[in-house]
Amino acid sequence: MDPRYKSDLLWGAIGALSFLVLIQGYHLAGGAFIGVRLMASVAATVFGVSAVATHVLRPHVAQWNERT
Repeated sequence: MDPRYKSDLLWGAIGALSFLVLIQGYHLAGGAFIGVRLMASVAATVFGVSAVATHVLRPHVAQWNERT
């Protein structure tokens, strides 16, 4: 697998796991339970959006870093 794609997928996983940690903290703080299906679907969405955003924005960020 291309290292760039692997990195994109790992950033997607970090985004999804971060969402799940935040929702768990919300539940522990006394928030209402929203359901496993909703949590899983939002985590999957966050995974996809994070992975695609990383893939799309990587060249732009690299270009910005070269300027500074």
